Amino acid sequence: MSTHSEIKRITTHTLQELKRKGEKIACLTSYDYSMAKIVDGAGVEVILVGDSASNVMAGHETTLPITVDNMIYHAQAVVKAVSRALVVVDLPFGSYQGNSEEALRSAIRIMKESGGHAVKLEGGIEVKESIVRILSAGIPVMGHLGLTPQSIYKFGTYAVRAKEEEEAAQLIENAKMLDEVGCFGVVLEKIPADLAKRVTESVSIPTIGIGAGPHCDGQILVVHDMLGINKEFSPRFLRRYADLHSIMTDAVRNYTKDVKSSDFPNEKESY
Repeated sequence: MSTHSEIKRITTHTLQELKRKGEKIACLTSYDYSMAKIVDGAGVEVILVGDSASNVMAGHETTLPITVDNMIYHAQAVVKAVSRALVVVDLPFGSYQGNSEEALRSAIRIMKESGGHAVKLEGGIEVKESIVRILSAGIPVMGHLGLTPQSIYKFGTYAVRAKEEEEAAQLIENAKMLDEVGCFGVVLEKIPADLAKRVTESVSIPTIGIGAGPHCDGQILVVHDMLGINKEFSPRFLRRYADLHSIMTDAVRNYTKDVKSSDFPNEKESY
């Protein structure tokens, strides 16, 4: 019997169950078919098609330039590869802020054209109307609080958020609001660990941390950072599980050397 039939598809309900049982949720980003196949096969519960594709795939300095069309392209590729994980797709900057009709249109397009399972958007009370509207169409929504990279120009920095009690209280209020309106989870980015613990205990939905300490219900990292493909980015919260940058560089160098010395292709590698 193929092991494939034993693979239970992860749903938003599964994540709720994991939180209830106290079992941590593993999440990673992916942006293309080949990478997503590996990530899904290795057993993570959630794959986020993040607007971080703007940085790691397209080389932009911020996440702001990426479009809904770009996100659909990346999400289509990921969905084709995935047989188990829940695929969550970021709504990019400008596709949901300030206009709940536009937010719904963006979310519907992403769901219809990519086949993704849910969308994620940044912000609290200021995007409540958009969230409610998307949820009313039956589309699962994940929230995102703390450092919200799409607001980089407002904050002017990627520093830790909510260190002051006032901002911390606001963040907890926003998390409760996301829970109450029906989001299935919330990403907490770069906030103090004790605040993340308070949030995690005060909402019924799973919290997924990135730079938010060990008390969240799950963790997420950008896959290129975690695999050590990127060398430039070294925040405190990042643990590199491989040094693919060195491995890939060596492989390309050796290939180049072998081509130049006529070592590749040899007789066995020729027809």
